[in-house]
Amino acid sequence: MDPTPEVLRRAHYWMRFARAFDDRCITMYKQGKIAGGYFSQLGHEAISVGASLALGSADIIAPMHRDVGAYFVRGLTPRRVAAQYYGRAAGPSGGRDANMHGLGDLSIGIVGFVSHLPQSLPVAAGIAHAFKLKREPRVAMTFVGDGSASEGLAHETLNWAGVFQLPIVFIVENNQYAYSTPLARQTRVPDLARRADGYGIPGLIVDGNDFFAVFTAASEAVERARAGGGPTLIECKTMRMRGHAIHDNMAYVPPELIAEWQARDPIIRFEEQMRARGQLDEGALEEMIGQIETDIDDALAFADQAPYPDPATLRFGVYADSAGGGVA
Repeated sequence: MDPTPEVLRRAHYWMRFARAFDDRCITMYKQGKIAGGYFSQLGHEAISVGASLALGSADIIAPMHRDVGAYFVRGLTPRRVAAQYYGRAAGPSGGRDANMHGLGDLSIGIVGFVSHLPQSLPVAAGIAHAFKLKREPRVAMTFVGDGSASEGLAHETLNWAGVFQLPIVFIVENNQYAYSTPLARQTRVPDLARRADGYGIPGLIVDGNDFFAVFTAASEAVERARAGGGPTLIECKTMRMRGHAIHDNMAYVPPELIAEWQARDPIIRFEEQMRARGQLDEGALEEMIGQIETDIDDALAFADQAPYPDPATLRFGVYADSAGGGVA
């Protein structure tokens, strides 16, 4: 499926934005601005942006902690994401959580990230099941890493989705390491998409550093799900280019493996593909890079000036807000 010029424009902007935002957030973390830990998305841009652009406006998405591009594509503003990182009341969790945890907004179809992967999978499957029961032509999409794809809950969710032919797309970001455990030490199956056969659903393998491959596979899976064809598991092969979190120096990763994947950088590759297609305006690229830096400056300044949550609201929204004041 060939993306439209508008999809390509958005893909280019948000991949570049996610990369630049990631770089700036690491700096902010080192300056003590960001609460909790920080999880880099370096190298995952083509997956988060490419897959999320395949969804329609009424669909829902349940991304994970390395998918900041997906949050932006779906409409979460950089200001709100920055406020979340800074632990401010203007963030989606109202300052009750930090970094990617709790980063969701159901009003724009984003399910907040559940910290302990793969717990987001059954939540997304439940939503997809509701779509099916209500006969709504909507699709759910969720993301998981290679390590969490080996956990029992992932298998149960995929089996359930297959049995009931739910309208859901599972994206497995196979980034070679589950924290410090390499793939070969956590499974005997190097191609995780092969597991789809056991659930009776389609399983695809794509180059996760190739936007066009990710977008095409995700678009076809979304269309199939919307037409009643059930779930699809898409394994996107990539590499986690920084440690599990910022405190992790990833000394356990062979340098040659990092060098191999640096040569396959998803953004450089995308721009080379666009040049080959005659669709990259170098002047517009420079202008876009400048605009991105301006937008990030704005988002970080907004977060820096935003208030922390009022301690008096500590218990609000913990379980329900049916009375308007929250129930503890």
